[in-house]
Amino acid sequence: MAAIRDRIARRLAAPGDRLPSIRSFAATMGVSATTVVEAYDRLAAEGLIRAQRGSGFYVSTTALAPLRLAETDTPRARAVDPFWVSRQSLDSEDAVPKPGCGWLPSDWMPNEALRQAIRSLARTDDGLLSYYGSTRGSLALRRLLLARFLDEDIQAAPDQLMLTSTGTQALDLICRFLLRPGDTVLIDDPCYFNFHALLKTHQVRLVGVPYTPTGPDMAAFESVLEDERPRLYITNSALHNPTGATLSSQAAHRVLNAAARYDMTIVEDDIFADFEPEPSMRLAALDGLNRVIRIGSFSKTLSASIRCGYIAARADWIDGLVDLQVATNFGGPSPVSVELITHVLMGGRYRKHMEDLRRKLVRARREVAERLQRLGIEPWLMPRGGFYLWCRLPGALDSTQLAQAALAKGVVLAPGNVFSLSQNAQHFMRFNVAHTLDPYVEQVLAELLGSAD
Repeated sequence: MAAIRDRIARRLAAPGDRLPSIRSFAATMGVSATTVVEAYDRLAAEGLIRAQRGSGFYVSTTALAPLRLAETDTPRARAVDPFWVSRQSLDSEDAVPKPGCGWLPSDWMPNEALRQAIRSLARTDDGLLSYYGSTRGSLALRRLLLARFLDEDIQAAPDQLMLTSTGTQALDLICRFLLRPGDTVLIDDPCYFNFHALLKTHQVRLVGVPYTPTGPDMAAFESVLEDERPRLYITNSALHNPTGATLSSQAAHRVLNAAARYDMTIVEDDIFADFEPEPSMRLAALDGLNRVIRIGSFSKTLSASIRCGYIAARADWIDGLVDLQVATNFGGPSPVSVELITHVLMGGRYRKHMEDLRRKLVRARREVAERLQRLGIEPWLMPRGGFYLWCRLPGALDSTQLAQAALAKGVVLAPGNVFSLSQNAQHFMRFNVAHTLDPYVEQVLAELLGSAD
């Protein structure tokens, strides 16, 4: 009986699954068939399993409560690090509120345009459905991207652009191409938490620079470059993650001048570019894709399910990166994903979708900021666009403890220190405004903040 209970508790046997036959289970346990019959009968009497005449015994459909967030493979007890936020956000059920996640609700996305693209895809050539992607990715999508770059004053030729499977893969390829174990990499503090996780896999040394409402703290930035000589600097110029800040033109020029002086390459992650009301200063535009590499993807604006990223850089670097992608991925991104994205971008629906999305996010940022302020949670700044608010908690409240307590109530939060290399953001929290609109989130925060008082 204990062995069967253990299988069910560990979800090795799910509701509706057939249990081993009496004879086979008796052999497994080293007991008589009579003993197994007795055990099965007792478990059936408890309602844990049920007998089906002529077929055997099955796990009862009421044997287990639905799998709760706290019972997944990423328990609350594990260290609250970048992987903690990622796992909780990715593995929790759709109904679980996720104000700490990095994507928009599904009903905010252009699903009908994607469905139309999928229907169109069903009528396409067989080769698109069967073959590997070309090494640089679809020329049609690359041309679309190059035309969009012009809106931001970024001049690039087709041989300066390649498509990748994801935005994360784009950064991974660049790290493989430019870095060696032990190299120093400069990141913002705070910055996107998966930068930390990915860079650790490359066994590099991370150095942080404090981030301000107009970009990196330039005195600290120039001091770090002189003392540490980092090979790479990774940042978001527009709608910085997690702060929502935008790089000023003055800071942009100083960053590029310092990078040139100390022979440092910059990766500008522009995944949030389309959320800006109008384009802001871009390092890639000022630099002409000489020392700056631009990366991005469509997961925030179109779909996190249909993955495709890109890299724009010097032509000779793109050539080397293409070889790396062939070695690690055997070709470019999925032609199916690329075709779907191209179809949506070429139609007028995408432009309208982004206009609608920007309007919704203006309202959401304002409403969520007001709700949070009523609870004593203050936004660090009000971003020009996007869906993040970087907020200071009231008093000396620790955001990690708050996130753990919220998880116990079924809400996934993103505490400040998962974004901070220095671990100095313990009183900050990043809120995804679209998901924070859920009234239950405000209710849980009010309860927890009230109990903290």
